[in-house]
Amino acid sequence: MLQILPAIDLRNGRCVRLQQGDYQRETVFSDTPAEMARLWEEGGGDRLHLVDLDGAKAGRPVNLDALRSITAAVSFPCELGGGLRDDAAVELVLNDLKIDRAIIGTAALKNPAWFASLAERFPNRIALGLDARDGRVATEGWLDVSDTSAFDLANQFAGLPLAAVIYTNIANDGMMQGIDPATLEDLERLADRGFPVIASGGVTSLDDIRRLADIHRRQPQLVGAIIGRALYDGAFQLAEAVAVSRSSQSA
Repeated sequence: MLQILPAIDLRNGRCVRLQQGDYQRETVFSDTPAEMARLWEEGGGDRLHLVDLDGAKAGRPVNLDALRSITAAVSFPCELGGGLRDDAAVELVLNDLKIDRAIIGTAALKNPAWFASLAERFPNRIALGLDARDGRVATEGWLDVSDTSAFDLANQFAGLPLAAVIYTNIANDGMMQGIDPATLEDLERLADRGFPVIASGGVTSLDDIRRLADIHRRQPQLVGAIIGRALYDGAFQLAEAVAVSRSSQSA
């Protein structure tokens, strides 16, 4: 089954969306993220994808009050990325905040040995956040782009008990232009290498869900799709996306 993960990006305690990760191109959708989380749970989402945008810039979790309000408001599992760069931050997320998965991006590139040890310590609870611009890994809340290929970074962690590799083509994120064929190929390539892969960024229409579900049928390691701006802009309803993912599975 292709899981559907509605997204909540947090900045200054509010639910926002950015275009291509640009902090200057922000749209505020809600001042009460917990209410938004309840809406996505009622809509049938399989898991909630959370990003602490302030944390990604600060290098540590920042939106703690909003995160606690969200996990207190819903019962479906949540994953969180943004600023998780040391043991204390990860343990805060997994133990204190009652979040199911911690997503590590910047620290996986800068300290791969630590990331590998973390995945071993918390099997199936650590996800690799693989954010790419022109095929290269972006870090520090997408503010910097490294010289490392996204695929080269992923290959360093082959065989580890990762919960997922969450792959984002930054060029697509928040732009409402759909998932391009090259990104679809990248997702399938990652899945072919044995990683459980979640698509993030660019899901704009129900046809995008169908395309991802088609890949899932060929390669079940493509396990999920994160949906953000399309839901907030009303391009389709979450329940419709869930229904498409389920019907495509049985097709």
